[in-house]
Amino acid sequence: MSGKGGLLVAGTTSDAGKSMLTAGICRWLRRQGVDVAPFKAQNMSNNSAVAIEPDGTGGEIGRAQALQAVACGLAPSVRFNPVLLKPGSDRTSQVIVLGQAVGHIGAANYAEIKDRLRATVLETLDELRRRHDVVICEGAGSPAEINLRATDLANMGLARAADLPVIVVGDIDRGGVFAALYGTLALLDADDQAHIAGFVINKFRGDAGLLRPGVDSLTSLTGRPTLGVVPWSFDLWLDAEDSLAYDGRVLGRPAAARGSQWLRVAVVRLPRLSNATDAEALACEPGVQVRLTVEPADLADVDLVVIPGSKSTVDDLAWLRERGLADAVLAHAAAGKPVLGICGGFQMLAERIHDDVESRRGEVPGLGLLPVDIAFAERKTLALPEGTAFGEVAVRGYEIHHGKVTRSGAEPMIRLAGDGGEGAVVGNVFGTHWHGAFETDGFRRAFLTEAARLAGRHGFAVAPDTSFAALRERTVDILGDLVEEHLDTSALWRLIEGGAPIGLPTIVPGLR
Repeated sequence: MSGKGGLLVAGTTSDAGKSMLTAGICRWLRRQGVDVAPFKAQNMSNNSAVAIEPDGTGGEIGRAQALQAVACGLAPSVRFNPVLLKPGSDRTSQVIVLGQAVGHIGAANYAEIKDRLRATVLETLDELRRRHDVVICEGAGSPAEINLRATDLANMGLARAADLPVIVVGDIDRGGVFAALYGTLALLDADDQAHIAGFVINKFRGDAGLLRPGVDSLTSLTGRPTLGVVPWSFDLWLDAEDSLAYDGRVLGRPAAARGSQWLRVAVVRLPRLSNATDAEALACEPGVQVRLTVEPADLADVDLVVIPGSKSTVDDLAWLRERGLADAVLAHAAAGKPVLGICGGFQMLAERIHDDVESRRGEVPGLGLLPVDIAFAERKTLALPEGTAFGEVAVRGYEIHHGKVTRSGAEPMIRLAGDGGEGAVVGNVFGTHWHGAFETDGFRRAFLTEAARLAGRHGFAVAPDTSFAALRERTVDILGDLVEEHLDTSALWRLIEGGAPIGLPTIVPGLR
């Protein structure tokens, strides 16, 4: 394969499978020797990753674009996700442009900055298309959000501006996939419809032959082919864009325990949960059952309680108290069982929090489980740090936070390469600002071994051969396999290289 090209993967809904299909197409193209890069013009997510550019500057991008970079064999870059919106409430979001926070906006004043964001998006995409043979773009939400079409940067607005062919993926597991695919197309105006070149049906369980009458009818009604039916895969759960889907259920696919006992973990599903993917690293360890929950009762009989990251620490701490979860965490700690706070969760474990940045509440009391004070700075800490813990066990992670430790009377959880330390440990209570630390295999095993000891789970044993990096590579390889085996890749390549076919029919009068 050769030549320049591009494609936009849109979806009938959020969580239809755009992110994973984009990653799969990227991995398939890379296997063909194509120099491919991912792109999502605008993402709205509190699951983010740190990208370090060649000049040493750091920035934030959506977690899904970091996984897509892995699929492409590239280091994450802020250019893969030039606009990231991180919701702090139901009405406002922090705006990240090319990796850096530039302020907060609400839906009402979004229009005021849309022209500047559009220019940034198009310039960034143009740069990527000059550097790489192919750029696979991921849409956001649905292209048929007609109330948002005038300000759209990520779906048909991008396809029109960059002259991209579009495929629309629908989630059949939710039901109504044919109506969703047809309706998505029908709600678009004629010029937008001209870019919709085909459909993909995702998450199918059963005999795909049973879908043939529906697929044939969809083609007849729209003049567009269905490029494939992708089956449901139980092995795809790492790096989910929205880990809130796991509410109340076990995370991942827990492998059998290596010892005689399991370790049971409860992760508090905060309203403004940030980087829930930290829990996935714990869930990849055999014999570890991880459950996201909002119920205080679920904390009563587990071994380890985790308070994860939050986009608004003070607001989520108030929610923790209102729900009775704060008392459950305190009772768990008082019983001598381990408690872990990550980033915002670490800040909640402190004695005092001073926040004039996110919540603007000033000083509020923390849970008081760690002798630490936290103050929020206007400028975010963005870094890829390294250190050691539990003796000389190496650990690395990434930092994305406004809060800083201003006083600590605790031993650090992690020793830094130079002087000083990071996080805090007091007995059975642990806290760190580092995301991704548990993706370091030795550190994860050492922590879980200590957590099991504190919880009295003496029959629990870590596995010596679990590799999180290998599991992530396996994920993108599975995605690449699904694309190769279940999509019409010849037709897909023709779209990437040649664009949407000329003369695609317009169905039903679209918006006028």
